[in-house]
Amino acid sequence: MTMKLAFSTLGVPGLPITDVVRLAAAHGYHGVELRTHPEEPVHPGLAPAERAAVTAEFERGGVEILGLAGYARVAAPGDDEPVLAEIRALLELARDLGAPFVRVLPGGGNEQSPQEADATAARRLGTAAEYAADLDVRILLETHDSHPTGADVLRVLGAVGHRHVGALWDVMHTWLRGEQPQETYAALSTYLGYVQVKDIASADDRTPLPLGSGVLPLTETVEVLSRHGWDGWLCWEYEKRWNEAAAPLPELLDAGRDHLARLLSESA
Repeated sequence: MTMKLAFSTLGVPGLPITDVVRLAAAHGYHGVELRTHPEEPVHPGLAPAERAAVTAEFERGGVEILGLAGYARVAAPGDDEPVLAEIRALLELARDLGAPFVRVLPGGGNEQSPQEADATAARRLGTAAEYAADLDVRILLETHDSHPTGADVLRVLGAVGHRHVGALWDVMHTWLRGEQPQETYAALSTYLGYVQVKDIASADDRTPLPLGSGVLPLTETVEVLSRHGWDGWLCWEYEKRWNEAAAPLPELLDAGRDHLARLLSESA
């Protein structure tokens, strides 16, 4: 396998870091994406000693921190400074934890045109990029909400033009808008930080399912990535936090790892 596998703590809401690391190590995942929010164990309010303890826990377990999944909305209407302050706090936390990536969301609102949302996002990301470069962390704009496709995200990233600002490909959102995996990869390949995989029953029922049991084009996505020699991360974002009735993620981790490994083997 040239690609590495991770899961997001969105699938194990509130779980202590010791248990998160244990799960990843026990089930053969190379890393973890940390949902970074005040209701989680990891958030920008952590003191220096707490940050050091998180880093030490991951080092002891031999598991990498893939990135911090923050909630800054870079295209949202309003003043720039609160958004930039939120991004700076995430970047500083990522530096302290040794995480290479920080996820941000578009979050463009209906109050502005797509062109205005693009300009807002590009302006803020361009400013934040300099700070990210100083800390050696990359900001990744996710295919999500107001900018769900690779083409949408590319408009913003092309305007930013900074190597410390890239893309996070969420396969559900691109699929929901009818963008094919080859099209998404073509748009984002220059900027791609990592890929979030998941599965759902349909466009109308987005309750998280075990990987391979739903409709999302995981086979095609992995095949496209493999064909182009991409060797980054596949991160399983199982949205348990928003779906209490969904099966617990820990009991699905082995099968999910095996499914991704099979896709990687078949596409090699």
